[in-house]
Amino acid sequence: MTEQDLAGKGAVITGSSRGIGAATAQLIAERGAGVVVNYRAKAPRAKKVVKGIEEAGGQAVAVQADITENDGAHALVDTAVERFGSLDLLILNASGGMEADRGEDYALKLNRDAQVSLVRTALQVMPAGSQIVFVTSHQAHFINQTATMDAYEPVARSKRAGEDALREMVPELDEKGIRLTVVSGDMIEGTITATLLDRAQPGAIEARRAAAGKLCTVEEFAAEIASIVNKDGLQQAHTELVGGADDFLVSSA
Repeated sequence: MTEQDLAGKGAVITGSSRGIGAATAQLIAERGAGVVVNYRAKAPRAKKVVKGIEEAGGQAVAVQADITENDGAHALVDTAVERFGSLDLLILNASGGMEADRGEDYALKLNRDAQVSLVRTALQVMPAGSQIVFVTSHQAHFINQTATMDAYEPVARSKRAGEDALREMVPELDEKGIRLTVVSGDMIEGTITATLLDRAQPGAIEARRAAAGKLCTVEEFAAEIASIVNKDGLQQAHTELVGGADDFLVSSA
């Protein structure tokens, strides 16, 4: 039986109706947390995630919320408190910026501004001992030292801006006894971002796979995110480099 170390806890996982977020939600729920499954537009996918969690004996609820809008942040936070009694874990998984129909400033709006807004809303209710996990990529985390694919650069820079903005909040998080953790991974097999990148720059994922040696699957990366939740001994603002990042570290040295 999976350890129930998150029993009685409430969690919000953004962008969790599919892919990495959905897989992470299932793993967190297995450990006893009540999970708010967030989606922007695809209700059937989110409801399917919730059904899977409930059939496995867990607790979850699907909430439609666009985190780039102020009402979206409040809907997620309020639901966690109302349904599960508290908000103890916030996993910032949602990201984007390659969508052609969302405007040229959408990447920064989503990957920086919305992340900060959601955290500020969550801090109003999160108790001491809570954890915030920001999910990013090596391409974004190391963008100031290592160039990335042209098609991904706006997203990478906006993701790094979001990470930097959250790190600037560390003194405030320290005062509240809340821990920030950054989880960074390489390109992930099977994600929408990988698909869009390969479409914009054919062969991009194959080239990255060759350079890295191996790319994580959605399930493997979700397991790494879940493993960092409630982990003992983590320092404030710790960065977990999933799968290693040897070529990035060499470039940034």
